Amino acid sequence: MVTLLFFSIAGLLALVGLGGRAAGAGSSPTPAPEGYTNPVLDRDFPDPDVLQVGDVFYAYATNSGGVNIQVARSTDLVRWDMLPDALPRLPAWAAQEFGFVWAPEVTTFDGEQYVLYHVARYQGVQCIGVAVSPSPEGPFEPVGQAPLVCQMAQGGSIDPATFVDDDGTPYLLWKNDGNALGGKTWIYIQPLAPDGLRLLGEPVQLLERDRRWEGRLIEAPTLWKREGRYYLFYSANDYASPNYAVGYAVAGNIFGPYTKPGREPLLKTNLREGVVGPGGQDLIRLADGSEWMVYHGWVADGRALFLSRVLWHDGVPSVLAQRGPQSTPLERDTNG
Repeated sequence: MVTLLFFSIAGLLALVGLGGRAAGAGSSPTPAPEGYTNPVLDRDFPDPDVLQVGDVFYAYATNSGGVNIQVARSTDLVRWDMLPDALPRLPAWAAQEFGFVWAPEVTTFDGEQYVLYHVARYQGVQCIGVAVSPSPEGPFEPVGQAPLVCQMAQGGSIDPATFVDDDGTPYLLWKNDGNALGGKTWIYIQPLAPDGLRLLGEPVQLLERDRRWEGRLIEAPTLWKREGRYYLFYSANDYASPNYAVGYAVAGNIFGPYTKPGREPLLKTNLREGVVGPGGQDLIRLADGSEWMVYHGWVADGRALFLSRVLWHDGVPSVLAQRGPQSTPLERDTNG
């Protein structure tokens, strides 16, 4: 079944002209003179997370090419330089075989210590660990003798994401990996200690699958606040198929209830624009107030890094998933 899904993706990539590398293509495609073209990082770079530190952006991604946690650096969200493995040493509690480290999330709660949340293998399931570094580039050193979150009875815990509310309270979101056991998947949230290294209180279920397009699961939460409302973006369906897509739900309270506005995803496969199986999204807001989504989409070498503008109308988001060329984020930031 998985083989058939990959053949399906390969066929779609051929249809949209992404089935092979263009002449001269490298790991960081050159933007068009008037802007940029997607993907902005043309290599296997799944489940991207972006952090801004001063004038520099860092993007982190799931393992690939012998690297546990990929990290790339940019000053414009378009031209990226790859850096060394951000997590070269796995925690002692984790399986040491390569390939089980997924879905990184990096943040700082005090501007001095950077905290990496990641997924690793523990007693046969995927669980969430934490590591720290004085630099956003790493290397990050594991913290703790056990996973931070590990719902073993629910198939494990994956896809960590952080959110800090207006009152300064930090939270961790994640997905229980219930589909690994043929069970349900939920998006959870739980408060964090101020340093982000411990959980406080109890986890709260926020969202489960209830739309046809979501298939068997929802995952990859990203919590965003805008004009007093909480927007919970998520990915759903089979990541290895063109049915994978990004949806969202809205609430007036951080703990919900969350309502999904429509029955179709926000961002889905678009052959005309060269986007296949988008997901693993993250959002970033620039100094001019513009908002951007990074996400992965299938290309010949795996899941590459895409970048799109997020626009809002009466509290409803839309994502401009153009292949390009487009104005770069910093051109917009400078020129308005």
